[in-house]
Amino acid sequence: MTSCNLIFRAARRRLALALALILLPVAARAYPEFQAFVVKHSGRPINCALCHTHKDGPEGTAPGQIGQLSPAELERLGRARAAFEPGTRVDSPILNPFGNHIIQQVGKKRFLEFRVAPEQLAAALASDSDLDHDGIPDAREYLDGTHPLNKSDGHPWLLFQTNVQRNMLPLLLALAATALGLYGLTHLLRGFDAATRAHGEDEE
Repeated sequence: MTSCNLIFRAARRRLALALALILLPVAARAYPEFQAFVVKHSGRPINCALCHTHKDGPEGTAPGQIGQLSPAELERLGRARAAFEPGTRVDSPILNPFGNHIIQQVGKKRFLEFRVAPEQLAAALASDSDLDHDGIPDAREYLDGTHPLNKSDGHPWLLFQTNVQRNMLPLLLALAATALGLYGLTHLLRGFDAATRAHGEDEE
């Protein structure tokens, strides 16, 4: 690699770092309107970990927060903040996969518009999107206040339905085996009963 390329890459990193620091007050905002809506709608006490890497949101010096980001991560943050239109690949270090997925699907511009109507975000997400593969769409998990990245966290009845559908064959086989076992046990007991009665009649 030539010295010119090295200088160019170093300058690009410094520029990304400077932009990220300038935008830090805005970038650190966790948009509590969405959290407040989900808490009110679902009745569940969720925190910022629904969309962010850290449960306390992006502001701070803990891992996954702005103050702990490396220059390369700040560069990723800057690119993610520039994803105003949907369809752009987003890999923000302060967002978890669900948060990045939201921005990639709806774009940062439209996401900010949803701040005045957070309930509309659910309708904007793809109905077949299910990041944790638990059978519950991400949009429904957003409304229910369950975590879209935790397949054991979901509406109990919906999880039950999904598990029944996915394990239908083993369940049917287990039911058939149980029915056959009970059938065989019933006839065995009847046989013992008949033998006992016959033995009693012989003794008389």
